[in-house]
Amino acid sequence: TIYANTARLLKRLKLSKADGTYLKELAKLLKADLLILDDFGLQAFDSYARESLMDIIDDRYNRSSTIILSQIPVSAWYDIIGEGTIADAILDRIVNSSHRIDLKGES
Repeated sequence: TIYANTARLLKRLKLSKADGTYLKELAKLLKADLLILDDFGLQAFDSYARESLMDIIDDRYNRSSTIILSQIPVSAWYDIIGEGTIADAILDRIVNSSHRIDLKGES
């Protein structure tokens, strides 16, 4: 199992593109039986973050479990991810094969 703050993970992956270890980092994420992405969507995604998120979700799609935790409603994720085509592809893989648990109440 790998637990990661989404923004920090995406920043780390951006740096790994610069130093040539990106594919190695993606392979680590794919090997995990469970990936937990916490605080998803607290910051809008730039092009690097979108690409990395797409790579992560696409690699894990129908292979491994991913838990996404967010205080942002799913209906707002499209705008946070940005760039329509990529947002559509990411959300199609996430939303259509998911089990949603909406929690209500105090933090």
